[in-house]
Amino acid sequence: MSEASVFIGKGSQVQRLLLHRANRHGLIAGATGTGKTVTLQILAEGFSAQGVPVFMADVKGDLSGISQPGIAKPFLTQRAAQVGLEPYQPAGFPTVFWDVFGTQGHPLRATISDMGPLLLARLLELNDTQEGVLNIAFKLADDHRMALLDLKDLRALMTFVAEQAQELSALYGNVSKASVGAIQRRLLQLEQQGGDRFFGEPALELADLMRCDGAGRGHINLLAANQLIERPQLYATMLLWLLAELFEELPEVGDPAKPRLVFFFDEAHLLFEDAPKALLSKVEQVVRLIRSKGVGVYFVSQHPTDIPDKILGQLGNRVQHALRAFTSRDQKAVRAAASTFRQNPDLDTEQVITELGVGEALVSTLDAKGTPSMVDRTLIRPPASRLGPATADERHRLLSRSEFGARYDTAVDRDSAYEILQQRAEQAAKAAEQATIEEQRVYQAPVSKGKHAARSRRSSRQGIFETLAKSVARTVGREMTRGIMRGVLGSLFKGR
Repeated sequence: MSEASVFIGKGSQVQRLLLHRANRHGLIAGATGTGKTVTLQILAEGFSAQGVPVFMADVKGDLSGISQPGIAKPFLTQRAAQVGLEPYQPAGFPTVFWDVFGTQGHPLRATISDMGPLLLARLLELNDTQEGVLNIAFKLADDHRMALLDLKDLRALMTFVAEQAQELSALYGNVSKASVGAIQRRLLQLEQQGGDRFFGEPALELADLMRCDGAGRGHINLLAANQLIERPQLYATMLLWLLAELFEELPEVGDPAKPRLVFFFDEAHLLFEDAPKALLSKVEQVVRLIRSKGVGVYFVSQHPTDIPDKILGQLGNRVQHALRAFTSRDQKAVRAAASTFRQNPDLDTEQVITELGVGEALVSTLDAKGTPSMVDRTLIRPPASRLGPATADERHRLLSRSEFGARYDTAVDRDSAYEILQQRAEQAAKAAEQATIEEQRVYQAPVSKGKHAARSRRSSRQGIFETLAKSVARTVGREMTRGIMRGVLGSLFKGR
């Protein structure tokens, strides 16, 4: 039994999460300070020990201690004895640190094309009209085989869309310059908030999240999110993008003996707040179908009511820590949480939720037949790894030894839309100069009226790429001028 399960704790009986049911998703809920982080830690340890890789965000900055052995303190050894985990054996687990901003881990990047217009519109908080214009920009890039890798690619393309709004409206549908302006402002805000570090290359290879160490323990991929969480839209959209990529790229495996990856989505309410229907439908589809790809998704939030009902109904494994019933809203949340469990005749679930101590939880998991077990009041086992963060030196040592440093730590800026359009702008400038010289020759030499008219018609025609190149050339020139002016003004103000 222990070889095919993750030990959670002990109540009226031992509570375990069966590995072959772990891809049926789960929920960890409870008020702040009731022990959700420790539960997240012990589940990650259990999956890793069974050879299952894990991805989770370190929102508060204290999960990095999972990489270091714990200390056998009296309260930990006492809890271990209470739940039947003897002897208590401290251990660290193979941890890979990631960081969108590249300061506390290997940079985690995606390309603009990988993100796609739906998620990018969510990230930029666009309305329907603005999202439509963004879709047109992506379609234009696809039609002309221009890679959109980073923010400067997209900003250059949006500049062209604005300047050629009339022509593009005839080809792709209505393009509003006001909408393009709103998108550009949001892109600028995103860049100023550090979002430009997320977009680019080398982009994350999903296979690198599903590795094991030499001893067969699954890697625990830990995303530093203590700064990222201050940008909640970027945090939620980035995790959703990663989940969607797993859904799109991984092959079907049915119900494996153990998951290929377990994905913990902390602060899950950020994913669903003010989300448009199209996005909620996408999330529901991913959660419903990704289990057949061998991926288990576990949402972590304060209240079960933070999760939409259609998604909540798919979460078969549940750990519910204490909730407080101080307000009428809290009381409704307690009743809702209690009603989601398979009731235990020996337990008043609704009352117990408000009485649970720190490190206690109501637990219900799927049994071998896929049926939820009766809810049980459970003491959560102590973690084998450190409670609290790893030191900066410990993190640095792990990063310096990581096999992923050579692959991800240095950004790559290969030719993409921005660079290609710069080259075409130069070519267009040379062609325009040559055309001017030839035109002057035409006017200096006597020609027939028909030939002159034909030359005029040929010179008046512009391909979409010529126009695009010139548009980008103007954008590049403006950005260079702004950069020079910022440098000059900065030096003037510093000299005062």
